[in-house]
Amino acid sequence: MTKKIVQKVLRYNAVFEPCEEGGFTVTVPKLPGVVTEGDTFEQAAANVKDAIEGYLLVLQEDGENVPEPDAESFTAPIDIDLSKLRFAV
Repeated sequence: MTKKIVQKVLRYNAVFEPCEEGGFTVTVPKLPGVVTEGDTFEQAAANVKDAIEGYLLVLQEDGENVPEPDAESFTAPIDIDLSKLRFAV
């Protein structure tokens, strides 16, 4: 008999904001208080992954529910061309 390995992956949206001094600040809207940074996108992505894992472990240790993941939702930049809009002066 072979054992079946079940792997569950939770997906949370992370918001990367460029910093004036370089690098990125990262927040996770579904996980209040999760804020991290990194000098590069790759470093910021690794740091936010660690922060999310730590956050979820603390919730588990405290017997609290893990927030539902962002399974269907995602973020995408939307550009608005202001030259096509009329604003009241």
